[in-house]
Amino acid sequence: MTSLTKAFEDKPRLNRRRLNLAQDIVEGIGWLSIVWVVFTFLIDGGVTQITDLASGLSALERVSALVATMLLLIQIMLISRVPWLDKLYGHDKATQTHKKLGKPILYLVLVHFIAVIWSYSITDGLSVMDEFLTLLNTMQEIVLATIALGLMIIVVVASIKISRKKLSYEAWYLVHLLGYGAVMFAIPHQINTGTDIAGKPLAQTFWIAAYLFVALNILWFRLLSPIVSSGMKKLKISGVEAESSDSVSVTISGKNLKSFDAKSGQFFIVRFITSTLWWRAHPFSLSAAPTNNELRFTIGKRGDDTAMMQNIRPGTRVILEGPYGIFTESRRAEDRVVLVAAGIGAPPIRALAENLSAKPGTVDIIYRVRSKTDAALLDELTEIAERRGFKLHVLEGNRRYEDSWVPKNFSSADDTSVLSQLVPKINKADVYVCGPNNFTDSVITSLKKLGTPQQQIHAEEFAW
Repeated sequence: MTSLTKAFEDKPRLNRRRLNLAQDIVEGIGWLSIVWVVFTFLIDGGVTQITDLASGLSALERVSALVATMLLLIQIMLISRVPWLDKLYGHDKATQTHKKLGKPILYLVLVHFIAVIWSYSITDGLSVMDEFLTLLNTMQEIVLATIALGLMIIVVVASIKISRKKLSYEAWYLVHLLGYGAVMFAIPHQINTGTDIAGKPLAQTFWIAAYLFVALNILWFRLLSPIVSSGMKKLKISGVEAESSDSVSVTISGKNLKSFDAKSGQFFIVRFITSTLWWRAHPFSLSAAPTNNELRFTIGKRGDDTAMMQNIRPGTRVILEGPYGIFTESRRAEDRVVLVAAGIGAPPIRALAENLSAKPGTVDIIYRVRSKTDAALLDELTEIAERRGFKLHVLEGNRRYEDSWVPKNFSSADDTSVLSQLVPKINKADVYVCGPNNFTDSVITSLKKLGTPQQQIHAEEFAW
């Protein structure tokens, strides 16, 4: 057994046990909160009071509202990128769960909304539309709740796959700010008129505490802490260097940057303080191992803002939020490592390659490029591979078919065969994959066909 294997054998197992325990506790609290709100509904006569259609609809709107609201708070926390939660799940798992909750929450809110109007219409002897208009004219909370529902529908529609493909990051960012608006507009009618909350001190205390917990986490970790920390560290751009026709490396300097405790493979939310960019932040991965004085990001031209960033000037002030992500060596358990990159995935792979704990001959780097002459960070990856004794495989050219991650010049029958030829016994290695979603999914499919265990595949969603 090699010394490196001994070093990684017990620590990952211990870390995984602690991680699993922490995840179990957090998930247990989440499930208990849902059980609790259903329990409060039941002990308040939620089911026993059903005597006819109107009371049945009233019970339905009550329980659907309670569960939807709790799921919505959980959903917001998942995407809030607060550090303690990010360390447990990473960006990809949290984002995937956040997306899965979107439609169920919307369906529950729609059920609540329809059941409210319908039950009131039966009681008042009006048509559903007349009752809706009456409530809008007499109850301000219903107006705000209707606005909240409209905002929620917009956010969910913008999040489905076909819509996201047509939206720029900037447009998506603006739309998702509406999600916070939906929550704010929904609060008044929940606290003031909600049957299970209004006039009930214990319930009100619980829900106010839940709202405050989510709000304070977001306010501190996403807004105040980054501003305070970046100001104290005097962060600013100290260098800008073109890497290819559509990417630049931006170096940010400051004081005591080690206090970020950043690791190669992680990303920050970066906000450049210029007249046009200050109000929108973007996620960028480190493209070099962090030091106490410098952090470097390589930015590809992928949207309106990133196009402007290609010409950003040294001296520009910066606000950093993070670091985030678990795409790091701390999740590694094997001697052998394979690093796979394409496009926007090159920066974190390059940073990992720089300071990975590895002996010569134990690391393979696979870099998928359109053209060797215009591939960001290829020269640096080549230098690192030569200096450290790693094997670099550069796969150049257009894909041979739509779902393939392999270029046309490979004659192997399928992508899986190509991967096994490039790195024999890849199922005995930890594999880090980063790139566009389709690329990452295709590589992971090949890895699984070759028998690579799920716990040895490390990939974080590099998308919004």
